[in-house]
Amino acid sequence: MDANTSFALYAERRARLAALLGPGGIAIVPTAPERTRNRDSEYLFRFDSYFYYLTGFTEPNAWLVITAEGESTLFCNPKDLEREIWDGYRLGPEAAPDALGVQRAHPTPALDSELPKLLENRRTVWFPFAIHAGLEGRIDGWLQKVRTRVRYGALCPDAQRDLCGLLDEMRLVKDAHEIAIMRRAGQISAQAHIRAMQRSAAMIRAGEDVREYHLDAELLHEFRQHGSQYPAYGSIVAAGANACVLHYRADNAPVRDGDLVLIDAGCELDGYASDITRTFPANGKFTGPQRDLYNLVLASQEAAVAATRPGARFIDPHDATVRVLAQGMLDLGLLNKNDVGHLDDVIEQRHYFRHYMHRTGHWLGLDVHDCGSYVEPGEVGTTSERRDPLSGEIIKDRPSRILRPGMVLTIEPGLYVSPAADVPKHFWNMGIRIEDDAVVTETGCDLMSRGVPVLADEIEALMRA
Repeated sequence: MDANTSFALYAERRARLAALLGPGGIAIVPTAPERTRNRDSEYLFRFDSYFYYLTGFTEPNAWLVITAEGESTLFCNPKDLEREIWDGYRLGPEAAPDALGVQRAHPTPALDSELPKLLENRRTVWFPFAIHAGLEGRIDGWLQKVRTRVRYGALCPDAQRDLCGLLDEMRLVKDAHEIAIMRRAGQISAQAHIRAMQRSAAMIRAGEDVREYHLDAELLHEFRQHGSQYPAYGSIVAAGANACVLHYRADNAPVRDGDLVLIDAGCELDGYASDITRTFPANGKFTGPQRDLYNLVLASQEAAVAATRPGARFIDPHDATVRVLAQGMLDLGLLNKNDVGHLDDVIEQRHYFRHYMHRTGHWLGLDVHDCGSYVEPGEVGTTSERRDPLSGEIIKDRPSRILRPGMVLTIEPGLYVSPAADVPKHFWNMGIRIEDDAVVTETGCDLMSRGVPVLADEIEALMRA
């Protein structure tokens, strides 16, 4: 995307937001703070997703202010040639209007003097609630300065509202520019998974000591080799029984001949996340029980993909997955029919939760667990209550979100089998998850991450290469 297209894209988003602020509205959006890792070493800076969505600006210590009339003011670090020698180039407020398309810009140290002026005579202050520590107090301080001027005819805003709701709805449906980036991120991540699979099989064939961190290193290399700035989240590389720990992190555990390996990893590209999970035999060849369990998870994913289409509800892919998995658990003996009953009993009483304890997907975008309500906005007031059969809690259900073209979500069923006396031993310590990134289209959905295969035979063929 060229500079002019980028300029127009972010300006259009700011204009859309401005139109939602209401008469006299003003929005304040800071970027993320820089964070100390230890002593005088900082974590690699990553901008705030809301701020970036409206500006495309990646420098730290920046703020955006938007009025209902469509005027945008940026606060950013001032030019400082000495600091730039140490910390890198700064755009500076003088260049910001032309570079970013905002109407005006000030150095960030001017916040305390300029914000009261911008807030004066406004009706409503919008800002992200409960995200930036200390933001509410800082806004209170600026409003107090406005109040000191009421004797001179100044009006002070009398309402504060959460900006997240407006921006969440905007971000939930991706535009063509966003989807193009996410497709590319999915392609890079798919190649990283392929690289890790092939390295695992090659090392085992060579009789080498394979560790989870060896495969993690392959992922990181492929991400950076193709321009990704960071991993989208801490990569999960789990061998053997470690795959039954849902948020396990790649460590130094051995990857043994005969193990299944679960890798949940994706890169972040230009701010946007990918999120892929594949499970494969470390040596490149599924055993019979491994293939049986794997094919069950794959069948459940296929059912979820078929249920992901415009007009369907967000919950529909999960329900489709659960039905397939629950029947498979009965068929394979993971659940005893004499103890849990038939399929509808397993679903109603949530007996499947023993081996499948997470949802089948989540929104994906600038954040790996992206923003956006999972409840249909026009039906929030429609509720029903039920008692959870496992916890005994009363749960209030609201109608699930209706899927629309441009929404992006993951589809990620799994099965996790810990050792137990009533579970066939040949399934013990198997953890299997298959995850792809889906964009809802006009007719169904498109999987953006299928550059890495999912069929068991195709995985074996890939790992023989």
